[in-house]
Amino acid sequence: MLNPWFLWSAIFNTARLSTALQILIFLPLTLATISRQAFLLLSLMLTIHSLIHGTMSLLWGSHALSVLQVPMHPFLLLVCFNIFSSSPNPWLLTAADWWGTLLTLSGPLFIVMEGLSSLLVVQKLGQEGKRLVGRGEAYQFGLLIATSIAYVASAWWIVDSYPTAASSPLSSTLLGVAITAFLFLTVIGFALRRTNIIESSGLAVFIAYNVWLCGFDRKSFTDPASSYAPLLPNILPHIQTLLNFVINTLPKPVLIALLYRLTILHLASGILPTIGADSWESEEGVDDTWSDRPTSMLTRLLLTYRQSIFVTVYSHLLLLDHSSQIWWRWMNIFFTLVIWSIELIVSSEDGIDEKDWKVD
Repeated sequence: MLNPWFLWSAIFNTARLSTALQILIFLPLTLATISRQAFLLLSLMLTIHSLIHGTMSLLWGSHALSVLQVPMHPFLLLVCFNIFSSSPNPWLLTAADWWGTLLTLSGPLFIVMEGLSSLLVVQKLGQEGKRLVGRGEAYQFGLLIATSIAYVASAWWIVDSYPTAASSPLSSTLLGVAITAFLFLTVIGFALRRTNIIESSGLAVFIAYNVWLCGFDRKSFTDPASSYAPLLPNILPHIQTLLNFVINTLPKPVLIALLYRLTILHLASGILPTIGADSWESEEGVDDTWSDRPTSMLTRLLLTYRQSIFVTVYSHLLLLDHSSQIWWRWMNIFFTLVIWSIELIVSSEDGIDEKDWKVD
C-alpha cells in the first residue's frame, strides 16, 4: 500500500510543476495568437491571482492551495480569450496598457536584483571555498582545478560569442571595457586581499553568460497556427501543431534568462538570512535568532510570493525585443562590476576578520 505522505508529495509536486508549465506556455501563446494587449491582460490576471495565492499561503500555509490553484490558470486563459473574441471593454484595455508600462519601468529593478543576487552568490561560493581550503590540500587542489576550468570556459565562451555579441562598434567597445574593468578589479582585489580566485572566476562566468546572451542568434520561426485540420479526424496534426508551437514559439533566450534569474534569486534568498551575522555567531545562528532578522523576513516574503515574481519577470522578458535585451545585458554587466568595485574598495580592514574567506 502506498504511503499517504508519498502520495500527497507526488500530487503536490505535480501540481506545482503543472502550474509552472501553464505559465510558461500560456503567456507566449496569448502573445503569439491574439495580441500584445491580450498578453498584458493575462499577465495582469495571473499576477493578481498569484498575489492572492501567496497571501493565502502566508496566512494559511497549506500545501493544498497549490493543488487547488491548478485549474485557475486555464480558467484565466479562457477568460482572456473570451474577452478578446469580441470588442474588449476599454477599461480592460487601459488596465493592460498600464500594466505594460509598469513592467517596462520595472526593468531597472529586475537588473538590480539579478546583479546583486549574482554577486551575492559568487561571494558565498568564495566563502565556502575558503572554508574548504582550510580542510586540506586535496580541497585546495580541487578548487584550483575548478577555478581554472571556470576561467578557461569563460574565455572560450566570450571568444565564441564575440562575432555575434560584438556585431557593432559600440558593442565591441563595451565588451572590451567590461573585460578590462573585470581584470583591473580582479588585480585590485588580489592586491588588497579582499577577494579570491573562486569569487573572481564566478564573476568571469557571469560576464561570459551575459555576453553570450547578447549574441544569441534568434532564428525566425514559422507561424505554428497556420495549418490546422479538423480535430476529430485529424488528431495527430493537432498534436504535432501543439508540439511545434511549444518548441518554436517559446523564446529560447527568454527561457534561459528566466531560468537563470529565478535560480539566482532563489539562491540569494537562501543566503540573505546569514547577512549581518555578528562575528561571534556560528553559522547556524545563536539560539535560532536568525528567524528574527529583517533579511529572514525578506527571504520569507520572496519565497512566499515567488510565483508573482515568476510571472512579472517572465512577462517583462517577453515584452523586450532583441535589441532591448542586449542593452539590458550590458547594463547588468556594468552594474554588477560597479557594485563589486565598491565592495572591494569600501570594505574596511576591520571587516577582514569577519570575512576571512576573502583573504587568500
